[in-house]
Amino acid sequence: MAKRTKKKAGKRRAKTKARSKKAPSFEMLMVTSKVKQALRNHDVNVASDAVESLNGVVHWYIQQAASRAAANGRKTVRAHDFMVG
Repeated sequence: MAKRTKKKAGKRRAKTKARSKKAPSFEMLMVTSKVKQALRNHDVNVASDAVESLNGVVHWYIQQAASRAAANGRKTVRAHDFMVG
């Protein structure tokens, strides 16, 4: 019986590792209800994954702004660090 338990536990670990290889999840920086309401104000429906995807974009913008500030020898991120171009 102990052998079967070990094999099953091994299979569970393998499944867990496979699940963890999904796209990285970021801490939510936005208020989901506010984002959904802002989109609904434009007379559109909101998919369940829309806010999570927008959150990923926000994290990317933050990373880009921090990189621009560092490239300019600053530790302070300014408004123009978020501008494209």
